[in-house]
Amino acid sequence: MKRLIFDTHAHYTSGAFNQNREMLLDSLPADGVAGVVNCGTDLVSSMESVALAEKYDWIYAAAGIHPESLIEEDSSTTMRFGGDWVAEMAAIEPLYQHPKVMAVGECGLDHHWPVPRDAQLQLFEAEICTALAHDLPLIVHDREAHAETYALLKKHKPKAVLHAYSGSAEDVKWLCKQGVYIGFTGVVTFKNAVKPLEAAAAVPLEYLLLETDCPYMAPEPYRGKKSNSGMIQYTAARIAELRGMETETLLQQTLENARRFYNIN
Repeated sequence: MKRLIFDTHAHYTSGAFNQNREMLLDSLPADGVAGVVNCGTDLVSSMESVALAEKYDWIYAAAGIHPESLIEEDSSTTMRFGGDWVAEMAAIEPLYQHPKVMAVGECGLDHHWPVPRDAQLQLFEAEICTALAHDLPLIVHDREAHAETYALLKKHKPKAVLHAYSGSAEDVKWLCKQGVYIGFTGVVTFKNAVKPLEAAAAVPLEYLLLETDCPYMAPEPYRGKKSNSGMIQYTAARIAELRGMETETLLQQTLENARRFYNIN
């Protein structure tokens, strides 16, 4: 199989993969996977992402603090830093010098869970500034927080991707004009996927990225199971059908988009 799949957002450091991580990762190139960006959500997972990237030449890392890490009991943000995200960001800072750390993230805003709003707003803006200072792209988590997320993107204009996009097709227009990339998961294959498909049809092809957010959001026919990067073929097939193009053509374009976005030669 041609290696055309680039998973722009994965979490292979998740405990969900503890039993078969190495075996699974070793199998992915044969499933057409050419590249993966593994995203940190706190200091520990960011360091683990770097370790994975050092082990596999086709895996890259992103380092950052997820807003949910501010309240998760087992995050290093809570356990090691007692919620002091400023100190944790200082500890993460040296990772941005690593040649395989390609982005700041996963970071952003989440109003689905009871994360203190002021703290996550301050954290997100600090991570935007970190990305700008290091000339790195930003991986943005936006859950039920469109207005505040978009306001900060308009204010700072970072090179960014809105991962697992949940906004409208209308907002896609101005976001892409600003240079923001749009990432889609297996959600587009779900029977009730209306807004995601409208958005996937509206994105200019050069700003379209594919992702799993694995182990989450597996596409049909694997919905409800643990996802992996090889399953992107189903996401790609659905979007290609929607846009009236061949799946291989879409995969080739999104591979090129991912390499351009992450500055991977």
